[in-house]
Amino acid sequence: MVEKRKEVLLKLRNNSWDEESWFLPLADALENINAAQAAWQPPGGGNTIWQTLNHLNYFNERYLAVIKGEVLGEPLDTNEATFGAPGNGEDERGWRATVQKTRDIMDDFKETINRLSEDDLDNRNLDVNLPDIMMHDAYHIGQIVLIRKMQGSWTSERNMGEMW
Repeated sequence: MVEKRKEVLLKLRNNSWDEESWFLPLADALENINAAQAAWQPPGGGNTIWQTLNHLNYFNERYLAVIKGEVLGEPLDTNEATFGAPGNGEDERGWRATVQKTRDIMDDFKETINRLSEDDLDNRNLDVNLPDIMMHDAYHIGQIVLIRKMQGSWTSERNMGEMW
């Protein structure tokens, strides 16, 4: 039974990271974005793609640490603080490092889910609570795509692939 439960969690993690299903995965939403696009702020305000990715990294990294039983540092004071600075449109190295951090967190997340025991799933309610962070990712993936559409960096032609 534990394998089936882990399979569902891995499917959710994969769908929110790098396997397209009913919604676009984060890896695809970030594809071909440069630092200038990542740091572009929508007219009238709002977060940049870079800030949105900082926010996702913050919460995914903290949730992953909890699952692994690691000691967390002090949380940031406000949700707004998790987004950080808008990014520097000339800092390609910084943008690539932010994207790489996301990849590392997601890879670690998948490995950690694979190592979960039945006790982890039962006693810590991880199979109930883990989907929340993945739904949080999906919400922000939609924001990233919307920002890309606003700036004209999103392709309107996408192959939906096989859903079933």
